[in-house]
Amino acid sequence: MTSTDLLLRPAVETDATAIAEVQIASRREATMPPGIHPDHEVHAWLTAKLAEDELWVAEVDGVVAGYARMTATWLDDLYVAPPYARRGVGSALLEVVKAQRPGGFCLWVFEMNTPARDFYARHGLVELEHTDGSANEEQAPDLRMAWPGEDPLAFLRGLIDEVDEHLGDLLARRAALTAAVQHIKHDTTRDPVRERAIAEAMALRAPALGAERLSRIVDAIITESLDATSPGGG
Repeated sequence: MTSTDLLLRPAVETDATAIAEVQIASRREATMPPGIHPDHEVHAWLTAKLAEDELWVAEVDGVVAGYARMTATWLDDLYVAPPYARRGVGSALLEVVKAQRPGGFCLWVFEMNTPARDFYARHGLVELEHTDGSANEEQAPDLRMAWPGEDPLAFLRGLIDEVDEHLGDLLARRAALTAAVQHIKHDTTRDPVRERAIAEAMALRAPALGAERLSRIVDAIITESLDATSPGGG
């Protein structure tokens, strides 16, 4: 396929049916869990998304061969119809997304979808985090990937800032719960068995840190939370 064969353009309302058919057909042949919604729900959902998100289509000889759907910071969909796979359509759409989001963006991909992971890696995306899939509809392990944009350090620091905001909220909740427990226990006796179990449970979610490192982190959190609840500790 040459560049003159391929037209990349913003999607319009009349593309809704073709876009839905691309996703349905692509998912049926992709290395990923099958879709859990019937076709008519996929059509209705994507029609609504045309009014909410930014969508681009790749058109070949007047036929919608693929599409990309993005929000301000996420690439939510990138699908290519099976007859047009491995013909550069996905790469062209991804370049459009990069051009539209030069500051960077994230996406989710199923862990089992090795072809997609390899595709994104070849185009400069990096893998950031793995999950057990409990947060997605298919309940299948997935991972967050990102294109860090034209200023990768700024982009990644921005993601760190988002995590730190959540950490601050969680630490505040943890300290408040520790204070509530102390009102019931009336002492600062610690339970090393429970603390070890907490660290081991965290290690299942953060295997890169491991139980030993997390034990030290848990110890510091509990120590400082107890200190904050003690007279004069605040």
